[in-house]
Amino acid sequence: MDQSQPRYEAALDQPFGQKDVRPRLLILADDIYLDDAEALSSATGLRLLGKVALNQACERLDAQIDCDIVLLFCPSPDDRLERLLVQVETLAVQKDISVILVAGLHTIDLAYACLRSDRTQLLCTPDHADLAAALLAAVNQSQQPLLHDMNPESEGARLQQLSEEVSRLARTLETLTKRPRHATPSFDLGPRISDQPSDYIGMPALEPIGSADKPAENLTVDAMQVRDLLRARRLRDDFLPADLFADPAWDMLLDLLAARLEHERVSVSSLCIASAVPPTTALRWIRTLTDQGFVQRQADPHDGRRVFIALADSTAEAMSRWFVASRRFLCA
Repeated sequence: MDQSQPRYEAALDQPFGQKDVRPRLLILADDIYLDDAEALSSATGLRLLGKVALNQACERLDAQIDCDIVLLFCPSPDDRLERLLVQVETLAVQKDISVILVAGLHTIDLAYACLRSDRTQLLCTPDHADLAAALLAAVNQSQQPLLHDMNPESEGARLQQLSEEVSRLARTLETLTKRPRHATPSFDLGPRISDQPSDYIGMPALEPIGSADKPAENLTVDAMQVRDLLRARRLRDDFLPADLFADPAWDMLLDLLAARLEHERVSVSSLCIASAVPPTTALRWIRTLTDQGFVQRQADPHDGRRVFIALADSTAEAMSRWFVASRRFLCA
């Protein structure tokens, strides 16, 4: 009965007899973020259906009739996690709901491999701002009107409502992060996977892929050249502020090109490390690069829980031509 209590509490701030039309949120978590997530859900105008422990999540999802947004925290590996991720993504596709997956360093590859819905957002060790932005995006998705229902007046009202939600969210963030309203803006990139005190590394390569059918002597650029450029970019961080010159998309493309030339596979976690930015930022760039066709998902034929990222052939060709065209400048 305790799990159903938030259902009644959430409706107390609505006039008696009036239908509660707020997007409905279900939180699945055994995580320290839980209290903050509840506060942020209230700030974004969500109706909290309940907070469910992960060991009861599958049963709750089977019994849940209606839901607009599912927020799932899965920071640590668990024997039931794969089943839960698949169940959540299946629900997202079948019922067209928004999902926010909050993974950890050791679950990011599994979570990425289970992604099926375009409306799913994948975060990794997010801060309050990342989580708030994801919730706000999910709210915006759930309230998106149909094309034939849109008109200038309703669209203007929706944008006004969104603006008010952003303002309310900003006030909540100030409270959660205990920052003064007029604090000096920070350009700190925040925690990165490579900064974590652990011996965690990405998934190992299994077998050669990429341009295996092309003789090595026909390649116009070799992996050492690409790795040297990457090392030079990291060396720059020792002399100039890294947060001012972050270029995660290019760093990831360079790492993927080097791996292609070395006939190696690259996991999502390894690519996040190569990006040299916080993992949630890296995941957004991976999604952008995938959506625009610069990179491709490649399923592991031997393990359905793993997905690798590889350059599209056109991207690899374009980058190789760039190396050839710029070689006389780089070697000058």
